[in-house]
Amino acid sequence: MDASQLQAQIPAIFAPWIAELGLQVLSAAGGQVELELPVKPSFIHSGGVMCGQTVMAAADTAMVLAMMSQLGEFRPMTTVQLQTSFLRPISTASCRIKAQVLRSGKSLAFGSIDIVDGEGRLAAQATTTYALL
Repeated sequence: MDASQLQAQIPAIFAPWIAELGLQVLSAAGGQVELELPVKPSFIHSGGVMCGQTVMAAADTAMVLAMMSQLGEFRPMTTVQLQTSFLRPISTASCRIKAQVLRSGKSLAFGSIDIVDGEGRLAAQATTTYALL
């Protein structure tokens, strides 16, 4: 699936509030995707930076899209593990999420996600495990 096909799937397969994040699929190829996430005022917590919950939701969504780009379609799956390390706060107008499938078997898939701020600095890293249903 290419970037435009994945973009069209966001409102179709994810919860409505995920579509409201405003993620834009910039590229997709064989188990890898790159997304842009605008940093909306509703994502900012009292410390003046984007909240971690938004980062984790974007990372989880990116990995599902990366899996779809590898499989060529949506296949039911569920997150088993999502571990996120926050390296720096995100205070720029947007950030980029780069997700890649590391390994995909018959019942489990593993992935890695980098989140960089608008200046290209690594802000968070996540690893994921999914059960394919």
